[in-house]
Amino acid sequence: MHHWFRSLVFAGLVWCGHPVMATPGTALDWSDLPDPSAQVFEDPYRDLSPEQFDDVLYVVRLRGRLQQDSGSEEERQKWQGFLTETEDALAADGIDVDWLLDQREVVTERRRKAGTNGNLQFDGQIVTLAGFAIPAPNDPDGRPVAYLVPERGMCSHMPPPPPNQMIRVRLNGGWAPSYFHEPVRLTGTLTIDPSVQNMMVVDGQMPMSATFQLEAESVETLETKADRLEWKQRAADRIRAAGNRKTGGAKASE
Repeated sequence: MHHWFRSLVFAGLVWCGHPVMATPGTALDWSDLPDPSAQVFEDPYRDLSPEQFDDVLYVVRLRGRLQQDSGSEEERQKWQGFLTETEDALAADGIDVDWLLDQREVVTERRRKAGTNGNLQFDGQIVTLAGFAIPAPNDPDGRPVAYLVPERGMCSHMPPPPPNQMIRVRLNGGWAPSYFHEPVRLTGTLTIDPSVQNMMVVDGQMPMSATFQLEAESVETLETKADRLEWKQRAADRIRAAGNRKTGGAKASE
């Protein structure tokens, strides 16, 4: 995706940036933002094949059934047989199910840190980063706000990125995104300032969890004619879809 975006930028994009004087920032890639020390960790679940992972889940379900006072004696014997057979198959592959299940909370916390911790190297630094801007409600002080994400479609037709791949941007008032996922390059002061804001996006309410905040000093829009046409087409499609829901798919003249 990053290679595509760089090609898009250098292939003759129309520059529509607002001329605000700003100190040149350190050019960052999205891969620079997560805390490097939190990215490498032991995750035994990552080493499982899809079939092995399914077997572990099956063991959990069977154990849960057997712990409950339910099912006939015949059914419980059958469940116990399935459980023993599945545990033996995993053991033959060198998988200790009990140890693996004991690691769930540890692995969950490691994954949480990998997706939320920010790179302290850039905390408080002036940086430049390209991405896709999502309009957001203004701050209480009236400052316009947007969210920057690394890929078009995130937080609408795609799931949101991890918090350390989302930036809450306080804009300087000279520009605000006019549509969802407008391509931009921003320069400003980046800080690690975790926040969560519930807001309406294309598909409904979405919790916008961001590890970073950027005080934008300058904005360079990277919009092409194709971007604008695509946005207009999507808007027209949404209007038609809304009309179809109201009329049950029938034309207004029918």
